[in-house]
Amino acid sequence: MDAMYDIPVRSSEMSYDMLVVTGPTASGKTALAATLAHKLGGEVISADSRQIYRKMNLGTGKDYNDYIVDGKPVPYHLIDIADPGYKYNVFEYQRDFTKTLLRMRSEGVFPVVCGGSGMYIDAIVSGYRMNEVPPDPEFRASLEDKSLDELAEILSSFKKLHNVTDLDTKKRAIRAIEIERFNEMHREKQSASPEVRPLITGILYSREERRNRISARLRQRLSEGMIDEVKQMLEDGISPEALIYYGLEYKYLTLYLTGRLTYDDMFRSLETAIHQFAKRQMTWFRGMERRGVKIHWINGELPFEQKVDYVLKLLFQISVEPLKEFPLPDD
Repeated sequence: MDAMYDIPVRSSEMSYDMLVVTGPTASGKTALAATLAHKLGGEVISADSRQIYRKMNLGTGKDYNDYIVDGKPVPYHLIDIADPGYKYNVFEYQRDFTKTLLRMRSEGVFPVVCGGSGMYIDAIVSGYRMNEVPPDPEFRASLEDKSLDELAEILSSFKKLHNVTDLDTKKRAIRAIEIERFNEMHREKQSASPEVRPLITGILYSREERRNRISARLRQRLSEGMIDEVKQMLEDGISPEALIYYGLEYKYLTLYLTGRLTYDDMFRSLETAIHQFAKRQMTWFRGMERRGVKIHWINGELPFEQKVDYVLKLLFQISVEPLKEFPLPDD
């Protein structure tokens, strides 16, 4: 660790007991989080709703090389913990995050949370109270004949519809209603994440630069074999419907590989979908801020070492001139 930060990281003696590095897709979160964890003697906990799946590497942006810092591996958690085809959910994430966090606390390891799944981050920093919701086939059957618009209206009677992915398909909408209904009926049994004192940082580029980075990264991953990755999963017996469920890269590449889209249509549709996804991520972050969650936004175009230095100064509350406030893009 640099001399100016050569301080034992004891969470009980600090204002913050957890660091969060977030931001929209293609903003460079992993490299920053891993470097900070390395300097702090900490470990990374992923907050990415798709990186939990094995074999889904290029499409979910698992930048394994970013976890090697100065030639040393930085331990990471909640990546590659479920098989593709399984439908992991935010309750399971909160449960697995809690186990990981409590283990790290018992070992005196500082946690650095990294990811862009706003609901996952919100769940742990805001302490969502949640239940494990079993399937209710009879209730599901009662909703089968309803349209997606009707399901959206039912879901909106339970909650504000921040998470638009709940309405991607009828199956997802029915499951979301099932969860909200169950939670309404069992509030007294709900569990919450442990209390945390997080410093939340976010990497942000201008809207134009964000779009350029997304497009460049998509081309790079296609050239690195992302189509072959999806093709292999289909050959391994994972159904097209299961992959389409995960959206974005896995949806459009599956549609291409099953002959429902041409390559050019796939690329244009996927590129547009990722841009829309990044916009939804920013909408979620803004919603968190409106609810009182402080996110320290950092200009992504700053030199990497300046980003590292700035976050460490925030974490240790070293009195320095702050960076000029970086405005959120107008999406």
